[in-house]
Amino acid sequence: MHVNRHTFLRSACAALLAVSGALPWVVQAAPVDDAVAELQRDWEVIRYQTAASEREKRFEALASRAHAVSESFPGRSEPLVWEGIIVSSYAGEKGGLGALGLVKQAKALYEAAIQIDGNALDGSAYNSLGVLYYKVPGWPLGFGDKAKAAELLQKALAMNPQGIDPNFFYGEYLVETKQAEKAVAYLERAVQAPARPGRQVADTGRREEARALLEKIRSR
Repeated sequence: MHVNRHTFLRSACAALLAVSGALPWVVQAAPVDDAVAELQRDWEVIRYQTAASEREKRFEALASRAHAVSESFPGRSEPLVWEGIIVSSYAGEKGGLGALGLVKQAKALYEAAIQIDGNALDGSAYNSLGVLYYKVPGWPLGFGDKAKAAELLQKALAMNPQGIDPNFFYGEYLVETKQAEKAVAYLERAVQAPARPGRQVADTGRREEARALLEKIRSR
């Protein structure tokens, strides 16, 4: 029976990791990177290329897969960040009070990722946690806190000043906190941000969101 060489190598690496958690990081790098890249691609397809009526159940299924990836690579922050992003997206599609437990779960995932390595993925955990703090209601319903959101978003922006996501979300934060004029520069930077390898779908979708927000500001 013919066995694909790449599949065989990945299976062999997985078997080795199961035998010994003490293998060097260089051996572990490829499997975790591959797993995270797959979560990214599937999230992009659901977020930007799937009908709204289908997104909730698709994100729910992807969240389960993301949790399995996080458990497979303890001590790595990248899977936790992406599990948080996926759970946050699931919460956004679910909406209402039913989403509150999910956003609390996402918050814990981002915090756990920061404890391990806040610099991973260009500080995405800080950025994503900041987004939760300005989107979630404040006390007594939720943990929302606009001042905390600003602190986290600015930290992410300092770590990745040209990045499309930190510029977009800080711009959106400024719009939502009635600072639309200040938001323009960040949204324009998001539109002009350098392309990320392998992230064309996400980059295209995010630029469209930035342009739509700029248009909304300018039409006021």
